[in-house]
Amino acid sequence: MQYMAENLGLTGWVRNRRDGSVEALVCGSEAAVTEILAWAKQGPRFSQVTELVVSEAECPKVSEFAILPTE
Repeated sequence: MQYMAENLGLTGWVRNRRDGSVEALVCGSEAAVTEILAWAKQGPRFSQVTELVVSEAECPKVSEFAILPTE
């Protein structure tokens, strides 16, 4: 996701959760966010996506897309 987000000019973060899920905050243009959400529905190679939950949030003032530690 970090690679895709950076290529789309998005900022925010992604992290794995101990329950096996993935959590992300994605910030950028509506078109880029829509594109990464479409990608997330499929996930990276060998992933198994069973659900995608989307909600709106305020974006922090950051200039990169980071990978955070597992929570």
